[in-house]
Amino acid sequence: MPRRKRHRLVTKEPHVSVYKPAGIPTRELEEILITIGEFEALRLADFEGLSQRDASTAMEISQPTFNRVLSSARHKVASGLVQGYVLRIEGGEYRLSDGTGILECLDCGASVDMSSGNKSTCQKCGSIRLRWLRWEKGRRPGEK
Repeated sequence: MPRRKRHRLVTKEPHVSVYKPAGIPTRELEEILITIGEFEALRLADFEGLSQRDASTAMEISQPTFNRVLSSARHKVASGLVQGYVLRIEGGEYRLSDGTGILECLDCGASVDMSSGNKSTCQKCGSIRLRWLRWEKGRRPGEK
């Protein structure tokens, strides 16, 4: 049985999660998904200018893993730009560095608050199938 993937440590989620070519409806375009971890790798290496060693330490992953994540992200962005695809940034296994965020159980739909002691299982049904929510259910950033 393969070992479970570690959550990548991410400073913050991107403010914009979709990029697309201008003038073409999204429904007519193919889409490429870039995970939050891949976005963070691009941000640290290409925007912040960190070395792979320093960036991998910041994300709490090994340098070879960081290299694979970064290579995947660069390939996806290049493909999206060259072929005119929609780039959607979301998902993946990550946790925010400030400890905030909400996990959702994929089995029962319950929310798991990150301030709780056990962040690996659902308190309601005991499932380990959890995913990060970008924002609280029904609320997007900036809404009240």
